[in-house]
Amino acid sequence: MADHTSPMTTLKWSSQLILSSAHTSLPGDKILLPPSALEQLLSAAPVVRINNNNPQSNGGQQYTSTFDPFNPYTFAAESRARAIDSYSSSGGAQQQPQLPHPLTFRLVNPRNGRVVYAGIREFSAEEGHVCLSKFLRHALGIDKEVEETEQITVTVHAQQLPKGTYVRLRPLEAGYDPEDWKALLERHLRENFTTLTVAELLTVPSGRGRSFEFLIDKVAPEEKEGQANGICIVDTDLEVDIEPLNEEQARETLQKLSQKAARKPGSEKGSSTGGPIKRGQQIQGRVRRGDYVDYELEVKGGSVQLELEAADGADLDIYASPFSVYQRAQPRSDEHVFGDMSSKSFKVLKLDASLPELVDAEKLYISVHAFSMPDEAEDDTEPPFEYALRVADAMQVDATSDETDSNEHNPDEVQCKNCQQWVPQRTLFLHENFCLRNNILCPKCKNVFQKSSSEWQNHWHCEYDESYGNDEPSKEKHNYIFHETHTCFNCDYTADSLPSLAHHRTTRCPGKQILCQFCHLVVPQQGESDPDMNDPEVLLSGLTPHEIIDGGRTTECHLCNKIIRLRDMKTHLRHHDLERLSRPAPSICRNVNCGRTLKPSKGTPLGLCNICFAPLYTDAHDPEGKALKRRIERRYLSQILTGCGKTWCRNAYCKTGHERSSASGSVLPTSSKDILQVIKPLIDPINTKPPLTDSGLDGEITFYLCADETSQQRRSLGEMLAAEGVYDLRWCLAALEGGGGNLEKVREWLGSWAPRKDEQR
Repeated sequence: MADHTSPMTTLKWSSQLILSSAHTSLPGDKILLPPSALEQLLSAAPVVRINNNNPQSNGGQQYTSTFDPFNPYTFAAESRARAIDSYSSSGGAQQQPQLPHPLTFRLVNPRNGRVVYAGIREFSAEEGHVCLSKFLRHALGIDKEVEETEQITVTVHAQQLPKGTYVRLRPLEAGYDPEDWKALLERHLRENFTTLTVAELLTVPSGRGRSFEFLIDKVAPEEKEGQANGICIVDTDLEVDIEPLNEEQARETLQKLSQKAARKPGSEKGSSTGGPIKRGQQIQGRVRRGDYVDYELEVKGGSVQLELEAADGADLDIYASPFSVYQRAQPRSDEHVFGDMSSKSFKVLKLDASLPELVDAEKLYISVHAFSMPDEAEDDTEPPFEYALRVADAMQVDATSDETDSNEHNPDEVQCKNCQQWVPQRTLFLHENFCLRNNILCPKCKNVFQKSSSEWQNHWHCEYDESYGNDEPSKEKHNYIFHETHTCFNCDYTADSLPSLAHHRTTRCPGKQILCQFCHLVVPQQGESDPDMNDPEVLLSGLTPHEIIDGGRTTECHLCNKIIRLRDMKTHLRHHDLERLSRPAPSICRNVNCGRTLKPSKGTPLGLCNICFAPLYTDAHDPEGKALKRRIERRYLSQILTGCGKTWCRNAYCKTGHERSSASGSVLPTSSKDILQVIKPLIDPINTKPPLTDSGLDGEITFYLCADETSQQRRSLGEMLAAEGVYDLRWCLAALEGGGGNLEKVREWLGSWAPRKDEQR
């Protein structure tokens, strides 16, 4: 049995390592150690004894940690391990080093004495170096500028921490809502942290560049005196308390939460709740400054036109993004596909159904936004902005007709040189006197303003483009959106405008969320180890970097049983589809009562299958084929005179099956003379001269020979499938052979191998 000695007291290892200058993006409290550190840890690890002769004493566990009975590689490793154990079992026991799980380390900065605990990510660093995450660098007080100029050493001690049961966090800012951080905190700790150290700052990202910051104030159980308090949070139930830093922050938090509840969407002072919207529908809504109101529109019926009209001349923005495999996010100012951020109160977005972004879209996300500057304080007294959102079918406007109508004036009208309006000739003198005294024309935009109005006093034109406005907020908004740099919070990309950033975040940003077509999970389109967006394989395949890696897994083709990579499966199936469209239809037996197909590799005497031709076969010498024609004639005479006697027969030229056939309304002759007259049109076109192949027969020649029950039922079912008008009778009979008579398998076979009638081949 294993010796139950505590590894916390026996594993002793420490080393001084140089801080690596490689900028490795490690998450949370993770570090990278050199491979030699793993060898030293194994040498210092405690040795445990395992009794191999008694399987029950080993707790019923396998000898190798990765044992899988269905994996031949791990099964072989397990077999070798058991063989070695049984060979060396003189005393029935084996000794081997065992590292504790998880491995935790105590990091010390010799320059300032700061201490922090960390977990291991990999043993892949350069020899003599250690890689630290951004969190650990900040906790150890390592200055980036000093790191670039001087060589910094870090002391690493192997120290196992107790399993944590409790942690108290204090938010650094007021107004944190438990609904916001609870799920984020749980996920962030589980994915990025192995340990927690008292007095360190924990930053939890909440998306879109925002984050929550907490001070780790207390943990349980506590460490001994003289050491930093820390706990391990892996494989343990951890109780988390969130308490404010002081009473003032608690009051401020309570106030902000009450204000947030008052501004909750759907409340009296809040924005509208949004929701589904249909074509032809007009919705009255309201939106607070800085908020978004989100709508969903089913993408059906072609092009669409979105019209947003703000009440009282308010400045609202409208954004739209398709919801598809490669677009998953709600439209925002820094992440949208279509948008209008101008200063006009009436805005229109015309979206053509042929746009590539809308081809595979499941629905269209629409957002109405009231712009606010990032540093602008929220005004609780400001009421929400009213607006009307209408969804209509996009209409083609004839611009030439509008210009023609606008240029038509009465003959007695003249244009005022000041305001450019057309007025009657008789009132021009009075109009100009009043107009020159009170109005002024902007020479750039040709808009007329009152000289004393605030609109004219604040009227502006952008020096970089053709935009203009009538107040200072619109100018600030325009400059912020179009003429300031913006940085993507998922990568280091810097855009020269907000629309450029939105285009980046919906196209090439590594953090853009996609629905992977291989793992069927919503993931970033490019991970840390994935190839670059400009990689030739990525550009040629049309896949994202994540899909290139994930699609490298193999699977078996359900049609040909070949092993194909997932990312190549679409092309492989397309080859099958092209082969399906170009494949000639199979030949079927010319006996109208038989449902068998003819094998191309074998001869097809008279176009009949081997079963139908067997009663007509003889090995007698017949160079002219006259004897064969007489045998066919006698076969027809026998069928019509005496019948085959089979209860299932439905042959129209058989006395037994005639009553159950489609020709039951007619009467078969009873004399040989009359029968010969009936069968003469069936026998005369038949060429019985050797070689007896199907190629020498007329396509209209058919035989009416009695067949076995299975073949006759297959023919009837094939004719029923062909009557649907989708597939040819020949393909239906081939599918019945391939599907074994199972209708579900038959339809699956037709979809995989047979071309439809409406498909061009």
